[in-house]
Order: sequence, then structure tokens, then C-alpha cells
Amino acid sequence: MKKIPFILALLTMIGGVTIAIAFGVNEDSFKRVIRSGLLQNQPTMRNPDPETREKQIESEAEKIWRYYQRYHFHSTGIGAMALSALLFLQFMVSSGRLRDVSSWFISVGGFLYPMVWLFAAIYAPELGREAAKERFMFFGFMGGVFLVGLILAVYAYIKTPIEIQDRKAAD
Repeated sequence: MKKIPFILALLTMIGGVTIAIAFGVNEDSFKRVIRSGLLQNQPTMRNPDPETREKQIESEAEKIWRYYQRYHFHSTGIGAMALSALLFLQFMVSSGRLRDVSSWFISVGGFLYPMVWLFAAIYAPELGREAAKERFMFFGFMGGVFLVGLILAVYAYIKTPIEIQDRKAAD
């Protein structure tokens, strides 16, 4: 049970690195899928002027492409922060329910939050950007869970007696 938060933090980073590798291998494939989805987007295709429609498709494609990049940035960055916070809790805070709750909030919130960007990127071409973000907003709220976990970690550290912190640091 105590390993799962660490595994989630590592999986978060793995997700970010994996999509970065996928970008490097075939970025054009991502962009083709986005463009193909935008051609299925009814509001976009209703535009009668082909030139305006093409500009709109290009603009939307660039914005949706940024969602994939945001997934990469958030999952690698938050995964690294989560792992750092978990190590901090492990070595600097006495064991107990507060440390466990903080660990779970950090790892679950950190793992799930970047998914809002991944799923928005996948579904935005056909649904529209706002509708896709709203559909997966649950994952966005997980950023708040991550933040609460970090705040709990600070509180747990403050609450831990100094002699325990010194003893753990000496080990």
C-alpha cells in the first residue's frame, strides 16, 4: 500500500516522457489526427467560406496541439514534484495517517490532473475545445487534490517533532 503513491508518481512521469517520445517519432501523425477530427467538427464545417474555414481549422489545430504539449509538461513536471514530495514525506515526517493521506492526495491528484489535457486533446477536434475541457473537468479538479496534498505535507512536517526530523536526517 505504501508503494502505490510512488508508483503513481513514476507512472505520471512515464506518461509525460512517453508522449514526448511519440512526438519525436511522429509529430505529424498527431497533427493529422487533429486535422481529421476538425474536419468532422460540425460548427467548423458549417462555415461557407473555404478560406475562412481553413484558417479556422489551422488555428484550432494549433491550439489543440498545445493540449498534447500541456499533458507532456504537466505530467513530467507534476510527476517530478510528486515524487519529490513523497520522498520528503518519507524521510522528514513521522509515519501516521496524516502522512499517508498527504501521500495519496499528492500521488492521485498528480497522476489524474494531467489527464484533463490529454483527453481534451483527444476529443477537442470533434467536440470543440471548450466542450472537451468541460467534459473532462473532473481531472482538472484533481489539481486541487494535488495542492491539498502538498499543503498537508507542509502541515505534517510542521507537526512532526524536531528530534524525529533530526533522527531521520541522520539515518
